[in-house]
Amino acid sequence: MEQQKRGRKRLGKMKRYHNIMLRFNDAEYDKLKKICESYNLDISERGVISPLLRRLVLQQKTEEKDRLPNTSNLAYHINKIGNNINQLVKVAHHKNLRSPNSSLQNEIGKTNELLYALLEITREDKSG
Repeated sequence: MEQQKRGRKRLGKMKRYHNIMLRFNDAEYDKLKKICESYNLDISERGVISPLLRRLVLQQKTEEKDRLPNTSNLAYHINKIGNNINQLVKVAHHKNLRSPNSSLQNEIGKTNELLYALLEITREDKSG
């Protein structure tokens, strides 16, 4: 009669070396608790969550469209644009420190002159 080995079943090549720790906020934990209840599992028991999460994750099929886009390049360019805007604002504040509205009033005056000239041209075209 062969003697049965006691203790934990040997995993061999199936041994798990990689560890991932998850933290949940209250809302996420409540959702996880509902998922466990749907499988008739007690979330407070030791050794219940890991096999459930492993099964749920590993059963999913991966699709190319589900991958998140690489946003590091986009974030880099947005950061550069923000830096440029900050530099422009700093220069604008420095140049207009004594009279900040003077250049704005000059620009509004020039804009009004151009609008009046444009109105005169359109009136001449209609009458002529």
